[in-house]
Amino acid sequence: MALTGSDLLTKVKELGNASKSELVRACGYVCSKKDSSERLNFTAFYEALLEAKGVSLGTDGGNGKGRGGRSLSYVATVQGNGNLLVGKAYTGLLGLKPGDEFEIKLGRKQVRLVPVGAGADEV
Repeated sequence: MALTGSDLLTKVKELGNASKSELVRACGYVCSKKDSSERLNFTAFYEALLEAKGVSLGTDGGNGKGRGGRSLSYVATVQGNGNLLVGKAYTGLLGLKPGDEFEIKLGRKQVRLVPVGAGADEV
């Protein structure tokens, strides 16, 4: 089990001059790959370490910023396979949940997503 909070800080201080890989492993930020080899999760370790030191990463998604605090661009690009992706930060701003359904309305060079069952005045 991965250490967090004061337990994580204590372990890091205990290990002092250990290598980064040894620190991550000793603090429990390891998972097994399909081929049974181990994978060290440095990102989760450093995020937990920052949080334990009182640094908030602010990844709640409700403040108009995406992961890592970047501002939303409000621009989407059609992917190579033809899909158009609307990211989690945008759906979070709208309060959308998995399973929410939309009607796709096509206009001239525009796509509108209308919640299923929404009246004309709600759109």
